[in-house]
Amino acid sequence: MWRSVVATFVLLWASHVWAAIDVYHFDSAEQEIQFQELSAALRCPKCQNNTIADSNAALAKDLRQKVYEMTKEGKSRQDIVDYMVARYGDFITYNPPLTLGTLILWVGPLLVLMFGLVMIWYCSRRSSLESHESDNWDSSKEERLNTLLARFEKEVNRK
Repeated sequence: MWRSVVATFVLLWASHVWAAIDVYHFDSAEQEIQFQELSAALRCPKCQNNTIADSNAALAKDLRQKVYEMTKEGKSRQDIVDYMVARYGDFITYNPPLTLGTLILWVGPLLVLMFGLVMIWYCSRRSSLESHESDNWDSSKEERLNTLLARFEKEVNRK
């Protein structure tokens, strides 16, 4: 009984060993190198942080197949990248071109940080100026304060 349970557990645990491995045949070593480089350079749109070579998603498998077909057709690296960018956007490459959208992504947080620092500086400067203005204590204010304190003390002593 225990042997069958252990055997079942081992078979289920090792099921990933039977996973299908894609095998691609190329006409030349240059095509194979191009395929490997592109597979490592293109990002899986579904996984977002894996290359199409590293991802097991069905979409990544389809993209690898498309790269393979285009490589076999003799398309250049740039043609294949252009096709993928046209279909999936600049996000599919790990080095997207500098556009307004990517510029906002890179410069936007810096602008927000700088704006925050300027606001902190402005508010602290303003509060320090206000505290310096309140430091202008003259004799009329002193006299008024003493009058109010005397009045307060009389009220407290009556009770």
